[in-house]
Amino acid sequence: MVLAEGIRVLKKNNLGFVSLFTGAGGFDLGLNTAGFKSLLSVEIDDKCRSTLKLNNPNVKLSSEGDIFKLPSSNIKKEAGIKKRELTLLVGGPPCQPFSKSSYWVNSSKSRMKDPRAKCLSEYMRVVNDLLPKVVVIENVSGIGYSNKNDGLNFIISKFKQINKINNTNYKPYVHIINSADYGVPQIRKRVFIVAIRSGEKFNFPPAMFCEEELCGELNLQKYRTTWDAIGDLDSDISDASLNVKGKWGDLLPSIPEGQNYLWHTNKMGGLSLFGWRTRYWSFLLKLSKTKPSWTITASPGPAIGPFHWKNRNLSIREMARIQTYPDTYNFSGSNREQKKQIGNSVPPALGELIGLEVRRQLFGSKVRRSLKLIPKLNEKSYKAERLRKVPEKYFDLIDFHNEHPGVGKGPGAKSAIKK
Repeated sequence: MVLAEGIRVLKKNNLGFVSLFTGAGGFDLGLNTAGFKSLLSVEIDDKCRSTLKLNNPNVKLSSEGDIFKLPSSNIKKEAGIKKRELTLLVGGPPCQPFSKSSYWVNSSKSRMKDPRAKCLSEYMRVVNDLLPKVVVIENVSGIGYSNKNDGLNFIISKFKQINKINNTNYKPYVHIINSADYGVPQIRKRVFIVAIRSGEKFNFPPAMFCEEELCGELNLQKYRTTWDAIGDLDSDISDASLNVKGKWGDLLPSIPEGQNYLWHTNKMGGLSLFGWRTRYWSFLLKLSKTKPSWTITASPGPAIGPFHWKNRNLSIREMARIQTYPDTYNFSGSNREQKKQIGNSVPPALGELIGLEVRRQLFGSKVRRSLKLIPKLNEKSYKAERLRKVPEKYFDLIDFHNEHPGVGKGPGAKSAIKK
C-alpha cells in the first residue's frame, strides 16, 4: 500500500525535511510548526544563514551554501539520509525571471533563457539524486503564467525524466495559492507544486478565509487584515529611518488608505497627475486597515509600497508580522538586508498549511486544521486617517495623461525590442 510506504518513511525519518534556497527560514519555520523536523538547510546568502542560526543555534546548515557547488552526495551525507529515505524536500528557487514585473516589460520572452532560471535545474537535479517521498516547489505565479508556460513545463518535463530513469511515479499537482485565503494578512499569490513519489494525488486545501461581504454565503472566515496583524503597533513612530524619501514622498499623505497613485489620475478622485496604469501597481500604494496587505516585496524603490497608513515605511517588525513571522523571530543584517529577507520569504503560515496537509493526506495523521501562525482578530476600534492636500510642488504635473497601452507594449518593452 502507498499509505503503508508513507508510514514507514514517516517512522524512519521522523518527518524530516531538507530545504533548498532556504532564505530567512519562513517555509522551514512553518514546517516546524506543523511537526516536521529540519535535517538540513541549503542557503548561500550569509545574512540569511546568520538569521537561521540566530533563531535556531542548532539548525544544520550545508557546508557549501551555493547549490551549484554542492553535490547531492554531500546533501545526503550532511542530512544523514540515503536515496529514497527523505520524507520531504522543499524550496523556492529564485524567481525573478518569472515575476509579474518581468512579464509586464516583455510578455513574449522565454524566462528559461534567463541565467537565474538555472536554479530550477539544480533543484530538479537534487530531486533526481535524493528521490524524496514528497517534493514541494514554491514560486511566483508567473512561473506558469505566460504564453509558453516555460518554467512550469520545464519542471513537468524534468519529473517525467526522473520517473523514466528511476522507475518512480512523481505527478506534479499545481495550485496558485493566495495567502490571504488561508489567514495570512497579505494578498500574495504564489504557485505551489507538490509531487509524490508513489503517484498519490495531493489535494490543495480549500480557502478558509474570504472578503467579508462573501463570507456569509461561502461560510468562511473574513480575511485577516493589516489591522489584525499590526494594529497594536499603530502609533506615531518618530523614527526618521521610516520616513518616505525621494521625489514622491510628500505626495503620499494626499492618497487615501488602500489606494495608490491611481487616485491621482483622471479616473479617480484626486488630481490628474499620472496616466492610468502608467506606473507599477505598488507605486505610492498605501495599506488599508480593513483589508489584507498587498505583497511585501524584497527590494522596493523609495516610492514603492505598501506604505503604512500613517504615510511612512513599514518597520521590520510590521513587515515580519504581515508575513506571519512571530515576534520572537529576528533577522540579521542591516535594515535593507532584513527587508530583503522578509520580502523573499514564504509566509511561515503557508509552510505550516502545506506541512499539515502532507501529514493528513499522506500519513493519515490527525492534525489540526487551524493555523497557529496567523494573527488573531484585533477587536480594537480604529479611525480613518486624515487626507491631506496635494503640495503645490506637484501642481505642474496636472494635465491630461495617456493611459498605458497594455502588457508588453510600454516604453520598457519597446526599448528591449530595439536591443
